[in-house]
Amino acid sequence: MTAADATAPDRTTALSESYAVLKAGTVIPAHPLALDASRRLDRRRQRALTRYYIDAGSGGLAVGVHTTQFAIREAGLYDEVLGLAAEAARRWSDRPLAMVAGLAGPTRQAIGEAATARGLGYHAGLLSLAAMKGRSADEIIEHCTAVAAEIPLVGFYLQPAVGGLHLDVDFWTRFAAIPRVIAIKVAPFNRYRTLDVVRGLVEAGAEDRITLYTGNDDHIVLDLVTPFTIMREARPVTVRFRGGLLGHWSVWTKGAVDIFNRCREAADGGSVPADLLAIDSRVTDCNSAFFDVANDFHGCIAGCHEVLRRQGLLEGTWCLDPQEGLSPGQSAEIDRVLRQHSDLADDGFVASNLERWMS
Repeated sequence: MTAADATAPDRTTALSESYAVLKAGTVIPAHPLALDASRRLDRRRQRALTRYYIDAGSGGLAVGVHTTQFAIREAGLYDEVLGLAAEAARRWSDRPLAMVAGLAGPTRQAIGEAATARGLGYHAGLLSLAAMKGRSADEIIEHCTAVAAEIPLVGFYLQPAVGGLHLDVDFWTRFAAIPRVIAIKVAPFNRYRTLDVVRGLVEAGAEDRITLYTGNDDHIVLDLVTPFTIMREARPVTVRFRGGLLGHWSVWTKGAVDIFNRCREAADGGSVPADLLAIDSRVTDCNSAFFDVANDFHGCIAGCHEVLRRQGLLEGTWCLDPQEGLSPGQSAEIDRVLRQHSDLADDGFVASNLERWMS
């Protein structure tokens, strides 16, 4: 028996454990991109971010997604950034982690990215459909099916304000019927459209196979504690969001894990305390500053960078696009939420571990 044969069962076990984490639902931060003042990749800080998320208790990482900046593709950084996160995660922790790669572009590009991600050890692909704008539902489903043949998919309902498409119940019913779809990130920032995804999932009869992840940064806590009941053939079917895959969770991640665990315990116990419900509006208030809601999300990535910069994890707020940065008044709004919601932050946790993560 060769060495490769001997290690194959270990790889299979590790893979199944990571899929189990993804299926059960967990905290998955959308991984930012660390740049230096010349807008070049800062590998040291990029690794430090990965270590931070793992030590904060995240169950996985999403890399190459909107928060990582879609422009890494044009900059020729896609392979390197994904590889850096995967290697850093493997070296830092031996617990199973769900690694999700962002996939984008027309079908050929998305399939190529899926192959790259799978080769780097990623378990699933979060598929952006922005490049399919103007295509028919049939063409989009064909696109999704082709990419799913390369890597298991996490569906992605991205809000239109940052490039998403409006996708109806029929689309989500057909999408949920694709066998290799294992999860859906629901992030339209719209309750009606969120219900469209839930209805599609139930109408496809896929509620036991596909795990719902919230990406609705305006309703994180409520999504995690609310049972969603849909009628199918005159019978109620209840599903829940079991995890979150969020750009918002790229900051204050230790606090986010604590809130997630409280939400999971309350949802499983069938009773949600009023004080936990009250946190929803506070988290949303923080998100309004971090994601720059006042300026139609223009500074959403830079806002997360600013929080990480203040903690010392990033050197600056630089994005690949020089036109992308903090909006006027956004820094003052971040000051405000830092004062008013400091108990939700994890500044002490970061300060205690920063030197170790940066080593």
